[in-house]
Amino acid sequence: MHEEEELQHDISKLQDQVQQILLSQIETKQDLDGLKGNMDGLKLEIKGEMNGLKANTEAMMNAKMEGLKKLLQ
Repeated sequence: MHEEEELQHDISKLQDQVQQILLSQIETKQDLDGLKGNMDGLKLEIKGEMNGLKANTEAMMNAKMEGLKKLLQ
């Protein structure tokens, strides 16, 4: 009878450990999903910044070219 109680106790401990592992996996997945969302947001933000820099650079180059054309005429 004592062995059966120990076995039940061991089974109960294992069930608790499995449940804790599952909860930990769920939390880890949620954390990773959150990080992925943050990375996607940063990626879009950087892309927007790069597009803005490109547009500003092109505008400055066009203005300088126009200025040079006027000087050469």
